[in-house]
Amino acid sequence: MPSSKLIRKAVFPVAGFGTRFLPATKAMPKELLPVVYKPLIQYAVEEAIRAGIDTMIFVTGRNKRAIEDHFDSNPELEAALRAKGKHEQADMVRSILPDGVECIFVRQPEQLGLGHAVLCAERVVGDEPFAVLLADDFIVSNGSGVTSDLLEGFAKTGKTQICAMQVDGPDISKYGVIKKHHQSGAVLGLVEKPLMEDAPSNLASIGRYILTPDIFDILRGQTAGAGGEIQLADAINAQAARGGVEDILLQGQRFDCGSVEGYLDAIFSVSGRGTK
Repeated sequence: MPSSKLIRKAVFPVAGFGTRFLPATKAMPKELLPVVYKPLIQYAVEEAIRAGIDTMIFVTGRNKRAIEDHFDSNPELEAALRAKGKHEQADMVRSILPDGVECIFVRQPEQLGLGHAVLCAERVVGDEPFAVLLADDFIVSNGSGVTSDLLEGFAKTGKTQICAMQVDGPDISKYGVIKKHHQSGAVLGLVEKPLMEDAPSNLASIGRYILTPDIFDILRGQTAGAGGEIQLADAINAQAARGGVEDILLQGQRFDCGSVEGYLDAIFSVSGRGTK
C-alpha cells in the first residue's frame, strides 16, 4: 500500500579498508579518492540530498576521521581563500554540506559484513525507513538520481526497494542476482554470485537500497553467512519471502569504484561530461 512516510535518513557504510587501492589507501579512506572534482563519498551524499534526505549517517572504522573532516566546516580555509580573492573556491568549500543537512558518525568496531554495518546504524535510524548508499557504486544518471527513483517506488507501496542493473554474459557471476516470479515479476530474493548458467535472471542488485525498519530485527537474529559475515542480502531475502521487496531498474551507468579499472572508467566518464 502507498506510504506517506518521508525518508530523511541515509546510511553510508564506509568502514572498509580499500585494500585494492593500497598503498594509496593506507592512510586515506578509499571513499575520499577523487573522481575529478570531488571524492567518491561526496557524489553519493549529493545524490541523497537531491532525493530530499537531510540526515547522513556514516558507519565508519579506524582511520576514517578524514571523512568527518571533509564534511565539517573549515572557516580558516574559507577566510584564506577569500583573502586571496578566490571567492569561487571559498564558496565551493562552504557548499560541500548545504545548510540544514546533518552528518552523524557511527563506529563499526569490527568489519563483519554489510548487514552488520547497517545494523550499527539502528539506534540513529530508529523505527523509520531509510536509504543505504554504497559509495563504491558510482552512478552517473540523468535527473535526480537512483535514490530518488527508489524513493518514488517506496512511496507507492511502502516496500523495501533494491536497484537492478542489467548484466549480460559471464559478468553476472560477480553480483547478487535478483530472482523473480516468472509470472508476476515479484522479487523472490537474491542469489549471490551464481554461475552464469545458474543465474535466475540478468538483473544484478547494486549498492542503492531503501530499507524498511524491520530489517534490523532480521539482521539481529541472523547467523553469520559467507566469510563469517552478516550479509544484507540474507536479510533482504527474508523480507522478499514475505513479499516485501521490489526492484527498480537502473536508469544510468554504474561504475565499480571498488576496482581500479572501474574507478578509472568513472574518472574518464565524468571528465568527458564536464560534470561537477
